[in-house]
Amino acid sequence: MKLRTVWVSDIHLGTAGCQADLLCDFLHSIECETLYLVGDIVDGWRLRKGWYWPDQHNEVIRRVLKMAHRGTRVIFIPGNHDEMFRDYAGLSFGGVEVQLEAIHTTADGRNLLVTHGDAFDGIVLYARWLAFLGDQAYTLLLKANIILNAVRRKFNMPYWSLSSYLKMRVKNAVQFIGKYEEVVAREAAQRGVEGVVCGHIHSAEIRQFGSITYYNDGDWVESCTALTEAKDGTMSIINWAENVRNRASKQAAVEA
Repeated sequence: MKLRTVWVSDIHLGTAGCQADLLCDFLHSIECETLYLVGDIVDGWRLRKGWYWPDQHNEVIRRVLKMAHRGTRVIFIPGNHDEMFRDYAGLSFGGVEVQLEAIHTTADGRNLLVTHGDAFDGIVLYARWLAFLGDQAYTLLLKANIILNAVRRKFNMPYWSLSSYLKMRVKNAVQFIGKYEEVVAREAAQRGVEGVVCGHIHSAEIRQFGSITYYNDGDWVESCTALTEAKDGTMSIINWAENVRNRASKQAAVEA
């Protein structure tokens, strides 16, 4: 796929829940002028508790650096899980630019604020200890997700996210996501831009709030999604896990 811009976030390299194989498959399948890494690329919270870094996580880094070397502009906007990189804003490493925020101008002339989004999450901002507690529960859920998908692979079944399924069926989570989207869109309006791109809450979405378009690129531990901009400025969410499932179904149909 030849695209103008791609946004990915919440990869959480350094955790067992990271779907690095699917992300590498996606990155090998695209060409783009600009790649935004919208925070929580590396999970510093988890790595401080114990080192976990398989070869496939290195492959994600290698692929991003290769894209930068071949001419893709790569912009890294750290999130709350990799906040240690915020101290290096304004610098460039291996062709990867580190910025706290960015303004992206689409092919059709719209200005979009690009930010990880944790600044708009009241739990992270005002009750850090509660955020860490929630992170522990979320980690347990992701471990269950890993076990479930290991069993599914033995039966040649494609990836499916238990954590994402449960989250979207919990009333409080749905209400939080809706409120979060409204707050982010309101900030974009105050900044005088036409839209905002963020991550953080692991919920890919395109929604309109008055004159503001809210975009969330999702994540690569649950939904395996990315936000893309075509050459004409058209914005879309790609669900790569679903894409892989469809490919597998077509292959199975051909073999049958």
